[in-house]
Amino acid sequence: MKLTPTAALPFVLTAVLLVAAGCSSTVASINPAQYDKMSCTELNVALGDTATDISRTAIARGKVANTSVPSWLLGGSTVKTGIANRETARIERLQQQQQAIVAARARRCTSAN
Repeated sequence: MKLTPTAALPFVLTAVLLVAAGCSSTVASINPAQYDKMSCTELNVALGDTATDISRTAIARGKVANTSVPSWLLGGSTVKTGIANRETARIERLQQQQQAIVAARARRCTSAN
């Protein structure tokens, strides 16, 4: 069987969708006790990092959601939906992490707004 560019296209498009979603799909488990040990400056940095990760993940999810998948690409829409759902779950975990940081910051830092 000879692999032609047309025959390889479905595999290439699937790979592009996977890469577009990003490689970092894991988020550390949320442990509120770890935030209680951090200084106000460390909490502020962690909050900023989490906000950046949420934005980056939302942008990646939007790119995947707006990707046009040809109708002849079997399973392309399923892959696209799966990646978007994975990114949505990651955003939800990051938002929970952000809420834990905000709560710890409110307890520890008097000047936190």
